[in-house]
Amino acid sequence: QVQLVESGGGLVQPGGSLRLSCAASGFTFSDYRMSWFRQHPGKERELVAVITNTGITNYADSVKGRFTISRDNAQNTVYLQMNSLKPEDTAVYYCKALWPNIYWGQGTQVTVSS
Repeated sequence: QVQLVESGGGLVQPGGSLRLSCAASGFTFSDYRMSWFRQHPGKERELVAVITNTGITNYADSVKGRFTISRDNAQNTVYLQMNSLKPEDTAVYYCKALWPNIYWGQGTQVTVSS
């Protein structure tokens, strides 16, 4: 069965860094466009970053220059490196397989606070 398992969330001070990981199984990871979404309390999920199966990336304006999405097809893993974190980055972060089929991970909490 398909699984996306996120890890790496936690509490960090403003200006700090975190690296999220999403380990995939149950589908041909290298064929898939992958992404990270986040959900602030009381808000809808929003797209943070996307990476195609060939490594082309795109980012939400709010994270450009601070976040980097990458993938390791040999490890079936997608990453989100988050630098210069701000309190408004506090959210639950979700890994999502976008195409050809849609799969969601269970989410990992990121809290940016002093």
